[in-house]
Amino acid sequence: MPQPVFRFAPSPNGWLHLGHAASALLNAELARRMGGRFLLRIEDIDAQRSRPEFEAGVYEDLAWLGLSWEKPVLRQSEHMARYAAALETLKARGLLYPCFCTRAQAARFAAEKGADWPRDPDGAPLHAGPCRALPAAERARRIADGEPHAWRLAMDAALADAPGPLTWTDWNPDTGATRLVEARPVAWGDAVLGRKDAPTSYHLAVVLDDALQGVTHVVRGADLEAATDLHRLLQALFGLPTPVYHHHPLLLDADGRKLAKSLDSTPLRQLRAEGVTPEEARARIGWFSVRPGSSARPSS
Repeated sequence: MPQPVFRFAPSPNGWLHLGHAASALLNAELARRMGGRFLLRIEDIDAQRSRPEFEAGVYEDLAWLGLSWEKPVLRQSEHMARYAAALETLKARGLLYPCFCTRAQAARFAAEKGADWPRDPDGAPLHAGPCRALPAAERARRIADGEPHAWRLAMDAALADAPGPLTWTDWNPDTGATRLVEARPVAWGDAVLGRKDAPTSYHLAVVLDDALQGVTHVVRGADLEAATDLHRLLQALFGLPTPVYHHHPLLLDADGRKLAKSLDSTPLRQLRAEGVTPEEARARIGWFSVRPGSSARPSS
């Protein structure tokens, strides 16, 4: 049986908060319990929002919590050529098409479909633009003219091309029990795999990197559970191994909202500045850092 490999993979687009701490501590603890490896990955494909000070803050915060990780750390911004090559593979198989729509256009096209038009698991309307039906000659011309475009997965073609059945294993770290889950990637529609500003997306990069790093156990927040269906499809298309998955509950603030950078949840660095010790930070997370369970609120 291979040695278990766990990873914590933050994006350096803001300061880490207690929700990140809980996920990192849980991954590290499970790796320790199982005699496995604990990796840190910096998911910095978003060049506009990623900043060096936020990346430095990741290292400082995790070290403050008492965590250590293997080096060197994989930084996604240093692997763009690998993502681009994978994207080219899917293009050659006829599974991608260029999308020239702006966000405003995409929203308008979806609005024209009516309020009942389906949405993806993140709440965004499924793509309804005309780009999929563009003639090959027009696509080539617009690309040659330098028109910005993303690359979308032709979901029906991908499902036809992927060997089935598409399932993934949900794992309970407490009991070791597993259950087989049917993957339903169609809920994501024609998902973007290559951004206008990068030859990848979160979904493509994370699947390729988990395989590259030999990750055997993906332990991440419940807000990413639906993404596993799309990730399972990509693993099948590339012939990659499938880790087992555990989607832990999210820490909530006093208003019942998940802790998030976008909500300015209290950063770990602020807790440090206020004199909070690592032990006190762990206590605020409580049992969550070592034992998964239902959604919890950080202690005040």
